Amino acid sequence: MLVYLASDHRGFVLKEKLKPWLEKQGFWFKDFGNLVFDVNDDYPDFARKLAETLSRNPKNRGLVICGSGIGVDIVANRFNRVRCGLGFNQKQVAHGRSFDDINCLALPADFVSVSQVKKIVRTFLETEFSGQKKYRRRLKKIAEAKKTI
Repeated sequence: MLVYLASDHRGFVLKEKLKPWLEKQGFWFKDFGNLVFDVNDDYPDFARKLAETLSRNPKNRGLVICGSGIGVDIVANRFNRVRCGLGFNQKQVAHGRSFDDINCLALPADFVSVSQVKKIVRTFLETEFSGQKKYRRRLKKIAEAKKTI
């Protein structure tokens, strides 16, 4: 599995701190930017690049980061086969992976510490989708709803 990363200026420091940690944990990643700190950048530019790629490779995972996590979450969820969830704690993210098969995680850099994020991301990357019939049925309905937009 490849981990995609993207952030705006409010998520930049957190993203940069995650990169060596991901390497140490044995995860390969691709950074979709921003590659430099730029207070004038816009989160949709980077979240879109990541989500476009993830929509073509939905077995990989994405981490999108901005101040609140909400903006990047909205952008990512506009793409087919991308199921992005906003993550504030491990239990919530484990639920999102197990029951909703999220393949993208939006992180709120202004509201979580680096140590919290490492635990949250580990949960996101290591938790498997349960695959239960009722959850597969619900995911099919989500996919069908996206086609009508």
